[in-house]
Amino acid sequence: MNIFANTAVTITFKLFDASNTLIEESPEPLVYLHGGQSGIFPKIEAALNSKKVGDSVSVTLEPEDAFGEYDAKMIRLEPVADLPPDVAVGGHLVAEQEGQEVVWRVTGIADGKAVLDANHELAGQRLRFDCTVMDIRPATQDEIAHGHVHGPHGHHH
Repeated sequence: MNIFANTAVTITFKLFDASNTLIEESPEPLVYLHGGQSGIFPKIEAALNSKKVGDSVSVTLEPEDAFGEYDAKMIRLEPVADLPPDVAVGGHLVAEQEGQEVVWRVTGIADGKAVLDANHELAGQRLRFDCTVMDIRPATQDEIAHGHVHGPHGHHH
């Protein structure tokens, strides 16, 4: 069977930065619904079209293909006193802004102020996504209707 729209695809992957440093490796195979409904980047889906079990692809993702360009307007400086008492560098704060949930990373604390960054940690970076197809199966009607693959015991969110 080859990968096409409405197939449940299982892959293993490794993600590298532009210096060829491993950023992330799938601890378990990733299963997604092929055909534009899932969280797989479109450029990766396009590279996987028509592949079969055992095939591997390597895709270079420019920032616009992945996590977007780095946006300096998504940085805020906030008084530490206005933040939760356990705020720490490396931590995350979740807030609602203009009706949208925004996750802020705490990237620095000094002189009673915290630097908050809402950019994705990989924004502005060129990445390489290497993956191998482990399994392909037809998606169920429920999976297609819901736009994602369900777990081994049925509906899973």
